[in-house]
Amino acid sequence: MKQGLLALLLSVVAGYASAEDHTGAALIQRGEYLARAGDCVACHTAPSGQAFAGGLPMATPIGTVYSTNITPDKQTGIGDYSYDDFQKAVRHGVAKNGDTLYPAMPYPSYAVVSDEDMHALYAYFMHGVQPVVHPNRDSDIPWPLSMRWPLAIWRGVFAPDVQAFTPHSGEDPQLARGRYLVEGLGHCGACHTPRSITLQEKALNDDQGSDFLAGSSAPVDGWTANNLRGDSRDGLGRWSEDDLAQFLRTGRNKNTAVFGGMSDVVEHSLQHLSEEDIKAIAAYLKSLGAKDPDQTGFSADDKVAKALWAGDDSKAGAAGYVDSCAACHKTDGSGYTRFFPALRGNPVVLADDPTSLIHIVLTGATLPGVKGAPTAITMPGFGWRMNDRQVADVVNFIRTSWGNSAAKSVTAKQVAEVRKQVADKQGSVDIETLSAGR
Repeated sequence: MKQGLLALLLSVVAGYASAEDHTGAALIQRGEYLARAGDCVACHTAPSGQAFAGGLPMATPIGTVYSTNITPDKQTGIGDYSYDDFQKAVRHGVAKNGDTLYPAMPYPSYAVVSDEDMHALYAYFMHGVQPVVHPNRDSDIPWPLSMRWPLAIWRGVFAPDVQAFTPHSGEDPQLARGRYLVEGLGHCGACHTPRSITLQEKALNDDQGSDFLAGSSAPVDGWTANNLRGDSRDGLGRWSEDDLAQFLRTGRNKNTAVFGGMSDVVEHSLQHLSEEDIKAIAAYLKSLGAKDPDQTGFSADDKVAKALWAGDDSKAGAAGYVDSCAACHKTDGSGYTRFFPALRGNPVVLADDPTSLIHIVLTGATLPGVKGAPTAITMPGFGWRMNDRQVADVVNFIRTSWGNSAAKSVTAKQVAEVRKQVADKQGSVDIETLSAGR
């Protein structure tokens, strides 16, 4: 009997020691995969290109926040963090010294991450990442918003009850896996869920309401994040699971192509996920109902295409479209599948907020080459030769042709505002280039 108890005790101690051993190669490799799933490199890579060294500026409504060094350097990184220090920072936004981190670090989402996965992440960042000496930079936030202690109150009010993920009773395992990745490491809601005036996400999961993943409430860095719910006009209602999986893997499908920050997500994160995880994410997103079940869907109309074929470019913006856009996107707006995205029925085009479309016309965009789609494709910007009125006309033409029925017209004033925001972000050299069209 005593020998049995002793064996049981030794097995418990051994199991505990094993759980606390963060040097195993398999655990570190698992952590690397999870860090890719969380796209940690997107925010924490230094402007010089050093992965996880921090210093990347992020524009927020209260000022510019700079990401921190999360390499295991003991002086400037997290090398002296215990596992408990690490999980508190990631899950709850509390630094080792007790300060509250700015919620640009999406800790409400990361609170969902399981203990097993959190241990793997810790193992990777402590033993799979090279330490880099790179001092952290103070955020450019004016007083009194720069004070940290009110953030603890914000955290207590808006992120107090987020628990580690548990599957729903009877939940399909694939949907559960997809939900875990979307709500947790993928932190999709950080960009794709509208925020309240106090800047918290209006819903952290579908159980909290249909605001979850219904699209951003305001542009960030001159881009808006699309509706990922089942809405038929500006959401994913007309996409199949295969369409969505192809988009997640390669950044392109027959409906659209990535742009802005989502390009980095595909390049640095999604293309590296397993086929099973991509399919799980796609299945979960497709399970979400519409934010607006009564939303009028897209219905193709060839009237404008026929007019352009007949040489009739009298509609405002038509001549500019033919001159600058039709060679790649065609006069019927259908584009070339997985190369030049369709504009006809594209959810980005049909979104209420036209900011992203204006931004792309002004500055262009590059579709990154990834696994399964190795060719990078670049659209040139036209801000250097189109003035604000011309850009507005072209954008309005795109948003009201081929069956597109965007609700709001774009004004030259809106274009001017986006032009200024983009120029301010890119610097004085680009200001001259972008302003040449004015």
